[in-house]
Amino acid sequence: MNMDAVFKALADPTRRQLLDRLHARNGQTLNELCEKMDMSRQAVTKHLALLEAANLIVVQWQGREKLHYINPVPIHEIAERWICKFERGRLAVLSDLKKKLEREDR
Repeated sequence: MNMDAVFKALADPTRRQLLDRLHARNGQTLNELCEKMDMSRQAVTKHLALLEAANLIVVQWQGREKLHYINPVPIHEIAERWICKFERGRLAVLSDLKKKLEREDR
């Protein structure tokens, strides 16, 4: 996975908004995604192309309609690599504190 492409895609608030909309209701068409967006259809298409290139969305053709679906795997991989490892230390400190306080209660 190209993490640089994922971070670049997630850096833009419009692309995050599109991902939020797909998270709320997966499998939307371009027309549905363009609703409530203050930009042209072409601009939305460009944002979707970047999301697809980063593997954050996948598309599926259903007849003549192209449906867009969120792919949570790259976000999960970011969480595993960049967030969880920082949480482990914090959780270890809390666990140690809990054990210490339990010993003091005795």
